Amino acid sequence: MKVLKFGGTSVGSAQRMKEVEILLRQDGKKVVVLSAMSGTTNSLVEIANYLFANKNEIASNLLEGLKSKYLQTVNELYKSDNFKSKAKDLVYSHFNYLLSFTRDLFTIHEEKAVLAQGELLSTALFQLYLEELNVNSVLIPALKFMRIDKDLEPDYFYIQENLNRILEENKSVDIFVTQGFICRNVYGEIDNLKRGGSDYSASLMGVAVKAEEVQIWTDIDGMHNNDPRIVEKTMPIQQLSFDEAAELAYFGAKILHPTSVLPAKKANIPVRLKSTIEPNAFGTLITSQTSGKGIKAIAAKDGISAIKINSGRMLLAYGFLRKVFEIFELFKTSIDMITTSEVAVSVTIDDDKNLNDIKKELEKYGRVEIDRNQTIVCIVGDFISGDKGIANQIFSVLKEIPIRMISYGGSNHNISILINTKDKQLALKELNKLFY
Repeated sequence: MKVLKFGGTSVGSAQRMKEVEILLRQDGKKVVVLSAMSGTTNSLVEIANYLFANKNEIASNLLEGLKSKYLQTVNELYKSDNFKSKAKDLVYSHFNYLLSFTRDLFTIHEEKAVLAQGELLSTALFQLYLEELNVNSVLIPALKFMRIDKDLEPDYFYIQENLNRILEENKSVDIFVTQGFICRNVYGEIDNLKRGGSDYSASLMGVAVKAEEVQIWTDIDGMHNNDPRIVEKTMPIQQLSFDEAAELAYFGAKILHPTSVLPAKKANIPVRLKSTIEPNAFGTLITSQTSGKGIKAIAAKDGISAIKINSGRMLLAYGFLRKVFEIFELFKTSIDMITTSEVAVSVTIDDDKNLNDIKKELEKYGRVEIDRNQTIVCIVGDFISGDKGIANQIFSVLKEIPIRMISYGGSNHNISILINTKDKQLALKELNKLFY
């Protein structure tokens, strides 16, 4: 069995849904994980924000506009009047439910239920389309088997037991359609796996069913060796290790959610990135094996703040770093990079909503300097066992660019440098010379 995940653009229109159905005609059983139609989640977030602000009339108008788009999709997707009627009933049912939230005070728990409607709609409409084509398929609601625990982490045992039970109850079925992103929490309430969670859902399901492969289908032909929006003539990477892919995903490669490879890595299940636009392209295969030495790819992550703490007390003082890290833990803020010296420590963060409070706490231990508008450039490959002189190659092509921080040796697969965001385009283009 394989698990195939299709993102929002892959099911973003009637035509794209038809193309997905064609891709499912290959032999073998499949769990098909769908995101919401492109743009839907952003619209629902906007609507939820208006509901929180008690601007219910604006929310109602936006819902009516979104409903019209879905009704247009219905008219384009189905051939028979019978299935068009069934699909319209589905759309009206979901939007009547959404409109019910405009009549009362809105809560955070209700927001999760609102956001879930995108995936519930896309899967219901797609399954109905498969039924019109007499495809041997069934819709299995993710809310019946996807659950997170009290720490908001996936409940692996619950997912495995319940998903496999549902599959066993439908032995004769070839295609199982379900939702990405959404789940229930430990209290049974509708919840989600956060942004990009559909990739994560697919990986978790792949582990649960012991899939031979998890496929992530997007409109890009694999993970590229540089940012194609900035650098010309980038190429898809045919093979990456789990660690290399995770580094690239975390540091800016948008095609894959950073958390999505972790369950597959633990279970040693291959993950393949494929393109719905070029389905015959090889894409990128992610396994436990690396594909060779040297530099594989470059990614960049914007929106970084660098924090430097200068402290005379740091000299020979054990426990200093622990105290610094406890401040970031207190404000639930993750650190990306860290460098230290005898008198100072520098760290980077990508979430600055608590930065002022963090600074106040850090000032108890020394002078604090903050640089915003920074970018982490991540160079990924097999460096420890690779050719000598890779670091020299990297820094030689960046000789004209001021470097704020360097992280090298913390991982076998990653050299990270911190630069000003205004220098990012030049850095990526210069680093691309290493591939040619």
